[in-house]
Amino acid sequence: MYFKSVIVFLCFYACAHTVFSVVNDQPVVNTQPEQVHLSCGNSPTEMMVTWVTMDPTNTSTVEYGLRKLDHTQTGTVSKFVDGGSEARVLFIHRVLLTDLKPNTEYVYHCGSDDGWSAIFWFTTLKTGTDWSPNFAIFGDLGNVNGQSIPRLQEEVQKNHFDVLLHVGDIAYNMDTDNARVGDEFMRQMEPIAAYVPYMTCVGNHEYAYNFSNYVNRFSMLNQEREINNLFYSFDVGPAHIIAFSTEFYFYVNYGWTQIVHQYEWLENELKKANLPENRAERPWIITMGHRPMYCSTDDSDDCTHKESIIRKGIPLLGAFGLEDLFYKYGVDLELWAHEHVYERMWPVYDRKVYNGSLDAPYTNPKAPVHIITGSAGCQEKLDPFVPNPPPWSAVRISDYGFTRMKIYNKTHLYMEQVSDDQNGRVVDKMLLIKEKHGPEAWL
Repeated sequence: MYFKSVIVFLCFYACAHTVFSVVNDQPVVNTQPEQVHLSCGNSPTEMMVTWVTMDPTNTSTVEYGLRKLDHTQTGTVSKFVDGGSEARVLFIHRVLLTDLKPNTEYVYHCGSDDGWSAIFWFTTLKTGTDWSPNFAIFGDLGNVNGQSIPRLQEEVQKNHFDVLLHVGDIAYNMDTDNARVGDEFMRQMEPIAAYVPYMTCVGNHEYAYNFSNYVNRFSMLNQEREINNLFYSFDVGPAHIIAFSTEFYFYVNYGWTQIVHQYEWLENELKKANLPENRAERPWIITMGHRPMYCSTDDSDDCTHKESIIRKGIPLLGAFGLEDLFYKYGVDLELWAHEHVYERMWPVYDRKVYNGSLDAPYTNPKAPVHIITGSAGCQEKLDPFVPNPPPWSAVRISDYGFTRMKIYNKTHLYMEQVSDDQNGRVVDKMLLIKEKHGPEAWL
């Protein structure tokens, strides 16, 4: 009986697949929205909605409202041709919702008369800086062995987070199987990313075809209201968050132009964030880039080298290193991934520990704090640590999980690591206290 059931199921699946692929020798037009995800606008009164259809539609529309879908906003669609052998075409739809009320829950769906998504909801960010945003932070998450996905889905839909930060390496890989793996991952993430702004930075696993799947699928607005998924910044409560690409340093097809352009942008961005009025309003400066400067994993990645490229810059030239730049402008917290582990560093600069004190190392530290959170789960499994870690490595955890962060106010920031291997147990905690921000905090 069991085998008969299996055979019947397989026959039904094959027939159904044929029916939905071809009807009367004609291909079915697929205009149903999928892969819906949100990203932040330039203020709490905005929200960007992005989705995909496999065929073109007559409009790109979001219907939304406080309790019913009584507002409408239209947007744009772009044609994305994947670089694989099939040259598959996807249509990326983007609608920027404006004039929203801050700290307000909206319901919405997206699509057109050719097909609509399910109904989702989101809560806009609060205005100002006198509130305590909550974040989920993770990197290196794939649709194979994506162990953190179910817990993230549950916590997002219980309204535990205001923003999600995905610190590179998405889907593993978005281009695989002519970009079908990218499609499937974004479908898996829809129950997460359709409810909370999903802010990303690029990783090495997005490199194919000049990072085209990453560049085309997301919608990160820079301060000039242009989409730049490779480097951009945004504000959440008392924090200014800067996302950038570490990959320019490792893929020569991008050339010097992108390295120089991003470095100049980073310095200008940090200068603006350090203007007295800006640093007083948003004292926390947090960066997110995929490949870390420091790590104690037992592999040959850049961060295992004493003079890592991300930290010190291009070999022989010694130019465009990021450690001195971030130290110069008083970056408080640096978020990384790439290593498939969780590792918390002591406050560190130039490979030296600068704890605030022996009893309270994270109270008024004299250097930035680095966190690696790259163990959300992917097909490459976890990484091992070296047996004898360097002195700047404080905590090393090699199991699957993600990081929660709560910025209480302008002086207190709390982080904890959640283990999926241990059924959601918190396996590490850190409270960063800074009575001063900016480069003067190092004095």
